[in-house]
Amino acid sequence: MYNGIGLQTPRGSGTNGYIQSNKFFVKPRNSKVAENMKGFEGDQGTAGVSRKANKEILEHDRKRQIQLKLVILEDKLIDQGYTDAEIAEKLEEARNSLEAAADENDSNLDK
Repeated sequence: MYNGIGLQTPRGSGTNGYIQSNKFFVKPRNSKVAENMKGFEGDQGTAGVSRKANKEILEHDRKRQIQLKLVILEDKLIDQGYTDAEIAEKLEEARNSLEAAADENDSNLDK
């Protein structure tokens, strides 16, 4: 036992009794430091880093959402008993309308 921490004896415990300190324990800071500091002004504290969303990732996410809607539509059409040709035609129409709506929405956001 070390400073009241640990086992009285390691015998029968399956350990060797070695005590390790917790390296990940973060001590709380004193509030005195916060009182002496000025508040952040403007963009202070961000270290001048403000990242914009990656356009490729946004585009990929938009395509995934469109594909998800098409898969759901395809399942509904199959359940309703449409033929493969009719399903393909309706999916193509839906894809064109969804992409046009997404492009229109993107152009409105850019303005």
